[in-house]
Amino acid sequence: MDNAPDWSLLRSFLAVAESGSLSGAARVLGLSQPTLGRHITETETALKLTLFTRTARGLALSVAGTALLPHAQAMQEAAQALSLAAAGRDADMSGTVRITASQIMATYILPAMLADLRMREPQIEIELVPSDTSENLLFREADIAVRMYRPTQLDLITQHLIDLPLGLYAAKTYLNRVGRPTTHDEVLVRDLIGFDRSDQMLRMLQALGITRTRNDFPLRCDDQVVYWNLVRAGCGIGGMQCLVGDADPLVERVAPFVALPALPVWLTAAEALRQTPRIRRVFDYLVEAFTDLPHLEPT
Repeated sequence: MDNAPDWSLLRSFLAVAESGSLSGAARVLGLSQPTLGRHITETETALKLTLFTRTARGLALSVAGTALLPHAQAMQEAAQALSLAAAGRDADMSGTVRITASQIMATYILPAMLADLRMREPQIEIELVPSDTSENLLFREADIAVRMYRPTQLDLITQHLIDLPLGLYAAKTYLNRVGRPTTHDEVLVRDLIGFDRSDQMLRMLQALGITRTRNDFPLRCDDQVVYWNLVRAGCGIGGMQCLVGDADPLVERVAPFVALPALPVWLTAAEALRQTPRIRRVFDYLVEAFTDLPHLEPT
């Protein structure tokens, strides 16, 4: 087809299809809404099809757009595979390595490691992506991921690094005001800080034989860094990695008799990139740095 749209236009089509709006696609691609709108118009003109219909909530795929979507997705996968294969043959030690990690990991644990790495390997540039979502390593959204679970996706290499103990913490100001809990029941009647949309904490409590609902947490937040600062400010009791909580002078470990499960840390990279010298160097360094972390035991 001589008038087939080029890949940049189809990439915009996919982003709008997946986000459901021009504004959402613009955030994903780092483009302006007018540019995205122009791309969609050009694509529709080239294909002589209407790909989207406008709704109260944004843009919805038309019948034609729905039919073309899997073909565009296949093109995206092929383009990413090509990029991944080419990157895997990059023999240069200098360049950029993109690391993604949870917000807590990126805020409190990785900075010291990356400062040391940069002193050792100044030719390697680091992009750190704090995110509690799972970036797709096969689509080069990141080169290396620090995960709190074992990835199961094919074509990835994974290595278990460490199990970080978790504990319950509260600000010293809060404990001076309400007292330190000495039993499970006393913990449960204190102000507990929970998650908002995430049910992770409820599931963790259920595994401990404690049934609670979202409304049992008078203060809720899904942003992990903000969550921790609510604990530090004296809003109530909350969970945190002991490596972070024990180092904070504003808080105190409480209720060590509550046995929280340890948090596994896995390092992951796309298999095709593992032999790229700079990515291999950063991967191996992180293995060493995490292995050298103190293996804190709950007290």
